[in-house]
Amino acid sequence: MLATLEDAPLDDESLVYEPKYDGIRALVAIDPSGRLPAVRIWSRLGNDKTAQFPDVVAALRSYAKKLKGPVLLDGEIVALDEAGEPAGFQMLQGRIHLSEPSGPSNAVAFIAFDILRDRNEDLRPLPLTARRARLERVFRNPGSPILRLSDISPGDGRAMYRTALEHDWEGIIAKRTDSVYQTGKRSHDWRKLKIIREQEFVIGGWTESRTTRRPFGALLLGYYENGTLVYAGHTGSGFDQRELERVADLLKPLEMNTSPFADRPRTNERPHWVKPVLVAQLKFGEWTADGKLRQPIYLGLRDDVKPESVRREPDPVLHATSARPVAAMKKNERSGAARFRARAGSRLSRSEIRVSGDLVEQLEAMEHGAGGGVLHLPDGLTLEVSNLRKIFWPKLKITKGELLRHYVRVSPFILPVVADRPLVMKRLPNGVTGKAFYQQRAPNPVPPGVRVATIPSDDDLGNDEVPSRLIGGSFLNLLYMTQLAVISQDPWFSRVQSPDDADHAALDLDPMPGVKFAQVLNVARWIRDELGKLDVPSFPKTSGASGLHIYIPLQRGTPHEAGMIFCQIVATMVATKHPKAATVVRSVHARGQKVYVDYLQNIRGKTLACAYSARASDYAGASTPLTWKEVDEGVDPRDFTIRTLPARLADVGDLWKPLLKSKGADLRMVTRE
Repeated sequence: MLATLEDAPLDDESLVYEPKYDGIRALVAIDPSGRLPAVRIWSRLGNDKTAQFPDVVAALRSYAKKLKGPVLLDGEIVALDEAGEPAGFQMLQGRIHLSEPSGPSNAVAFIAFDILRDRNEDLRPLPLTARRARLERVFRNPGSPILRLSDISPGDGRAMYRTALEHDWEGIIAKRTDSVYQTGKRSHDWRKLKIIREQEFVIGGWTESRTTRRPFGALLLGYYENGTLVYAGHTGSGFDQRELERVADLLKPLEMNTSPFADRPRTNERPHWVKPVLVAQLKFGEWTADGKLRQPIYLGLRDDVKPESVRREPDPVLHATSARPVAAMKKNERSGAARFRARAGSRLSRSEIRVSGDLVEQLEAMEHGAGGGVLHLPDGLTLEVSNLRKIFWPKLKITKGELLRHYVRVSPFILPVVADRPLVMKRLPNGVTGKAFYQQRAPNPVPPGVRVATIPSDDDLGNDEVPSRLIGGSFLNLLYMTQLAVISQDPWFSRVQSPDDADHAALDLDPMPGVKFAQVLNVARWIRDELGKLDVPSFPKTSGASGLHIYIPLQRGTPHEAGMIFCQIVATMVATKHPKAATVVRSVHARGQKVYVDYLQNIRGKTLACAYSARASDYAGASTPLTWKEVDEGVDPRDFTIRTLPARLADVGDLWKPLLKSKGADLRMVTRE
């Protein structure tokens, strides 16, 4: 059972609060029968982790002697610091791939927070309070310091939240006391609460704006330490136009020639220094390892705080006006976004990073300000955006503005995927829960600079010709479509220069309701194996919803029909060899509990959501390229979202680039074999 990122009150009698342990989720099965009690540890994806944690296994076998029958526990394996307290996931990295007992530098513990089975009784239908009582009875004296029960705080999580702030926890979990255990489900009955920090900073300068609309780009911020002003970072987020102009008017009379900071900070734009007499209130995600603010947002100026009294606060404060912390990304997602910015430099040009950062800042300022405005794009182009605070994913509270920022952040990766390709629009003006409609033709007129083209019909009578279509490949077109409430990017398999020739073919694996994703992965492996026999390369990606896409690069000049026939042959072979798991039957009602292997998306003008595209799924999925190793080991498609994708790109880079660079399969040679 998984938790959702949502707001929750910190004082509610219907909730129980637990720490959000930053480790590996573990299901532990213990069978005390036999001379040597059996212990198995699985990750939440079903991977066997038993051999990787021998200390935990040994402790559990000793504990098993106290049991009267088998049990199944849910919990977290965490690293321990020198004081024996749970530490962050980074410390666990050195332990994961070892099979020998732990030393002091890589000690781990198992922390149980739920029990799913006790002897022959399935406890999942019981409410949380009943399961917790059973867990405490069964696991109350495990007999080892590395076997522990999770801390809980029924009804009041405020003290735990303050402890989380003080000790840099990832967050806390709020669980409904009456919640049953929903296996494999991400439920609103369990909610993850993000840590929020807030304090004052001294303004030591500003940077010039990259746009004419903003009087300044960002504020340069600091705090005093041993009598000197230490640079803490910058922010351009949180302003509306009126506040921008008000702050600019206050800053200009204070301008001076030298930096007030102990060490002059490096800035992307020209800095202007000021006398450090103004104090700003900010909220932010966390401090980076090098002492800079992460995700700072301007809240306002303080006239009741002396600048020289501003220090870096070791104990961030809880909002006094509300016991409801704001739900947002997990800590590993926040740090992943930072890694993306830091490591992308080896993959992206400085100008690409600079443009992306500028657009994100503009969009954040608009969303926190007037809710819209004129977005200034590269090459002097502009785009008017509106309704940035409109909720597109109600359960996750993801706004139109956040979707636009997603596409800005992944633009260096997605723009080559859609370059020169006609695009079909699926518009959802009221978000993912509203009514959708498809639109083939481009609006008339379109903003200056938006690329459109007329594609010749594929029949002699021109029956399906569209006056003009949007063509992918530019910042402007990408963001213009998002402004039109187009959530996913759905390009043709061919380019506007050669609309009759497919650059690639694809097999769309669509599981019928009730079919587990593990079965989709099995079908993908079988397809991979069939293609491997023919030396045909293949590239998998999540669909962003419930399925999987497998792409096959084609040699230049391959007609759509050839790609479709080849995919039909492969799909039919797999369905014939594995009739209980896969089908090519077109009738939905006749498919049964199988994975439908759809080869018909290869027809000219058909589309699939492309790599790195957002999807209108309930979990805000992103269509994410995978390695075949990941497919073999098993993945959960709900782990790949528009919020987790930046961290993913930082870790693995552009897995779709080899497809775009491939010479492609020569289907004539394949059929000869």
